[in-house]
Amino acid sequence: QVQLVESGGGEVHTGGSLTLSCRYSGYTLFVGWFRQYQGKQREGVAVISTRSGTMHYAEAVKGRFTISHDKAKNTVYLQMNSLKPEDTAMYYCAAEQGTFSLGPLHRNKYPFWGQGTRVAVSS
Repeated sequence: QVQLVESGGGEVHTGGSLTLSCRYSGYTLFVGWFRQYQGKQREGVAVISTRSGTMHYAEAVKGRFTISHDKAKNTVYLQMNSLKPEDTAMYYCAAEQGTFSLGPLHRNKYPFWGQGTRVAVSS
């Protein structure tokens, strides 16, 4: 089992920055962030291998968001810069242990989820 505790999120204006944190416990391979718009399915934002440091980003956030991993703290961070109104969503931390052979940003690859944190960007 993996447990995830998220922090961060909040409200900013367009162009602002926020940092999300996800502290995990247990064995993991990939840990990352997904977001969900109201009425839509969760979509991958950025994930990182807690073993190799390999990162994957959704096209919509490349160049603006940076995912990182602090092994000593078992924490994954998502630094979000140049935020846009379309980044407004619930953000969820997710983790997996290699059970499902799906792409790294596929939501069904991740059986463990945090409680979610809201990010709101106003224009």
